[in-house]
Amino acid sequence: MPIGKNDLSDYEDEDALFAELERDDDNDLAMMRERRMREIQEEITRRQEMGENKHGVCTEITSEKEFMNITTSEKYVVGHFFHKDFRRCKIMDTHLEKLAEKHYGTRFIRIEVQNAPFLVEKLQIQVLPCVMAWVNGYAQTKLIGFDELGNSDAFQTSLLEMRLSNAGVLKQKQTDTTKQVNKSIFQSNEYDEDFSD
Repeated sequence: MPIGKNDLSDYEDEDALFAELERDDDNDLAMMRERRMREIQEEITRRQEMGENKHGVCTEITSEKEFMNITTSEKYVVGHFFHKDFRRCKIMDTHLEKLAEKHYGTRFIRIEVQNAPFLVEKLQIQVLPCVMAWVNGYAQTKLIGFDELGNSDAFQTSLLEMRLSNAGVLKQKQTDTTKQVNKSIFQSNEYDEDFSD
């Protein structure tokens, strides 16, 4: 039976064996590095394209037609209906600008209600600020005023972020603390000791 080139039993000298193992490791690392470089390049290209389409900022739209085109053509959109003289609308803008920088995959837009009489009537907007979220052109949620945000001018951006995430328009990054550990019912855990007495 012929012994292949990569058959490690063929190496009688330990130094030759270690050298071959290092070459294998170097090849594996090079392939992983190359794959990761491709992934990074694809992500950079995707972000450049999104940047050209005004992702990462809260853009003011001046016409209803453009507003409707964005909500129907982009996958994730958060739209703010505002009035330039309303203090609470300015507060909402600061929170949305923070979220726009953080959630690059979602398009954040705003339109003054005076420029959108058809949309204001069609969407029955009567209280400002009004924030709506769309996924693939379908409205997912409508936040009217600050009622659902603690009814306070000093609400946290994270509360708004949670409401929009629950609507499916913001994608949260999973952290290690949120991952569930799958365990068998036969595995012990710290609570088993409490019930053993």
